[in-house]
Amino acid sequence: MNTDRDIEFDADGTTTYGTVHVPAHRDGQRLAAALLLAGSGPTDRDGNVPRLGVLPQTLRLLAAALGDLGVMSLRFDKYFSGRTGGGRFATDPSALDLDVYIRQATVAYQTLAGQPEASPGNLLIAGHSEGGMYALLLARSVRQTPAGVALIEPQADQLLSLIQLQTDQLLDAAVAAGTITAQAAAQNAAAVEHAIGQFRAGEPVDTSGLLPDVARMLKPELLSAANARYVRTDDAVSPAVAAAGVAPGTRVLVTVGTRDTRVPMSAVRPLADALAGAGATGPGLRVLDGVDHFLHLPGTALNDAVLAPDAVAAVQEWARPYAPV
Repeated sequence: MNTDRDIEFDADGTTTYGTVHVPAHRDGQRLAAALLLAGSGPTDRDGNVPRLGVLPQTLRLLAAALGDLGVMSLRFDKYFSGRTGGGRFATDPSALDLDVYIRQATVAYQTLAGQPEASPGNLLIAGHSEGGMYALLLARSVRQTPAGVALIEPQADQLLSLIQLQTDQLLDAAVAAGTITAQAAAQNAAAVEHAIGQFRAGEPVDTSGLLPDVARMLKPELLSAANARYVRTDDAVSPAVAAAGVAPGTRVLVTVGTRDTRVPMSAVRPLADALAGAGATGPGLRVLDGVDHFLHLPGTALNDAVLAPDAVAAVQEWARPYAPV
């Protein structure tokens, strides 16, 4: 019988809470074990951000898909989500940076490796969205090198470069819909690029003259003092450069849905190429037709707890070599 059990571990003086999903197995049998890493923001162990009404349960469903193959998993509440909450950072969220989250994920990986059912030689890491970038950084820094890494609709470029691409897409769509002129789109695109340059240079950011929808897209990354430290440290990382450091022979998966407006194909291909250049094996890049960022097909509501069949198939193809015989 498949079972879920609560688990907790300490990172940076804060107790992190999570769930270990253990599929049915024989007594004493050791199982391949996957660490599941959530996307950006206060995303909990199931892949939800309740305060924003985002409840797709992406990580819980991925855990179940892996469990169907006999692969156990650990997923956890990131800082400021779920039972973990802010911990030692509760009174000063501006102290959070990328390294804090990577340390939390590192302890989670070590905790997974220490579970009685886990096979230490068959550890895996799977990250969704920004968690994909975390997976790359973790894979090349942990002492027990993972056998496989899955990047599910991953952050495939520097954070602010992706924001630039996303705002360009928004503006192009508005021109196509006839709601703004091509000239207005070009002016806003240039203003976004300028604002990002100001932030990267440590200068005050000027968003005057931007369309309201465009300015709102920039606010969390460029105009929030609480997020500034994290954004700077995240934006300093090139996922493709991180991918080049993955150990040769690592079995990798990179998915990109054709309806994913957050992860442009133009950014994903260089990432997949970097992994291949590093000597990674496995399924590699899988383009998922009609699939969006939360692994949904058209007609699926944001909070429907379901994954597109092609997404499940891609993840299971990646993990199948580690399934019990």
